[in-house]
Amino acid sequence: MLPDKDGPSQGGGGTADPGGSEDPAVSLFREYLRLRTVHPEPDYGAALRFLDRMALELKLPAKKVEVCPGRVVLIMTWLGSKPSLKSIVLNSHVDVVPVYQEHWKYDAFAAVKDDEGNIYGRGAQDMKCVTIQYIEAVRRLRARGTTLPRTVHFLFVPDEEVGGHAGMEMFVKHPEFTKLNIGFALDEGDRRITVKCPGDPGHGSRFVENTAAEKLRRVINAFLDFRESERKRLNTGECFTLGDVTTVNMTKVNGGVAYNVVPAHMDVSFDMRIPPTVDLQDFEERIKRWCREAGEDVTYQFAQKHMDQEVTSTADSNPWWSAFSTANMNLKTEIFPAATDSRFFRAVGLPAIGFSPMNNTPILLHDHNEFLNERVFLRGIDVYECLVPALASVAPGPGEA
Repeated sequence: MLPDKDGPSQGGGGTADPGGSEDPAVSLFREYLRLRTVHPEPDYGAALRFLDRMALELKLPAKKVEVCPGRVVLIMTWLGSKPSLKSIVLNSHVDVVPVYQEHWKYDAFAAVKDDEGNIYGRGAQDMKCVTIQYIEAVRRLRARGTTLPRTVHFLFVPDEEVGGHAGMEMFVKHPEFTKLNIGFALDEGDRRITVKCPGDPGHGSRFVENTAAEKLRRVINAFLDFRESERKRLNTGECFTLGDVTTVNMTKVNGGVAYNVVPAHMDVSFDMRIPPTVDLQDFEERIKRWCREAGEDVTYQFAQKHMDQEVTSTADSNPWWSAFSTANMNLKTEIFPAATDSRFFRAVGLPAIGFSPMNNTPILLHDHNEFLNERVFLRGIDVYECLVPALASVAPGPGEA
């Protein structure tokens, strides 16, 4: 039997596959996966048209806020029966990371479903699944005539995968963000540095002293030796999850103009994910020492640097966290090793929790052959169908009417 390659549906209540066996929510998920919101040129226009259609189907008002030229945050609002209470935000990002198509089983934007019900596509896990799960959970709740005490805002934001600087980082400073009166945010469940190594240039036939390459090698060795020590901590059981260690990956090397010319400078870039248990000032002192030891005039520059280490409480005394217990889930808490838009909520003092219901699934965020099984996807809708009312029904806190 060939993989299912049927075309896009017409929405949550639209057509399924030719055999009529596919759940309409799965068809909608696959349609969304086919939108090429991939960097470096994401088709945000197509995504906004899709989301506008969802707002019409759900009979919810939608507002677009351009936070940067060509970068729009779409806000879909389900007004609560007590709108003076602080609101709930369900956040998801529209964009996805690039693919190396030659390493994929199927076209990364065809949303192919195989015989086992695995749906392949860039964004299947990160995080187009969550967007559609939000939408389908709300569709079910509204079809039953559910009313919620607190207002729920659904945010669909751009550019999360490239740091969020033209997306959520700008939006939290916008007057429209303040108007949302947020009490709690739910999102999906770093630092980037370039080290510059100058050196003496010369002809490729000579043993040139004080070369950029020699300094570069020392820098790389220092970072990757530290990477290996953190990997051992994780693998030997001293730490139990990626969120307990600092991950380091060398991602870019630049320098050189010709085979026979010793370059005057070389650069190397690293992606580092540092847990909130690490003192950031101490860690930066470590980087300074590595640069000094690498050689004369070696410098570093952060492409992304966040000093905020605010952590949302997962104690039972936190009413937002307690609301998760009503959703019939076995939860394991850990520090998410990647950077998400949640950090911008926390930076302005708002509690935020990252959560993606993808149990029994290999983690393939940003990886080749990213997929999600349709049964796992549908189970996620069930989870949000319980979780959204639980969060929107949290009792008023201090200062709330």
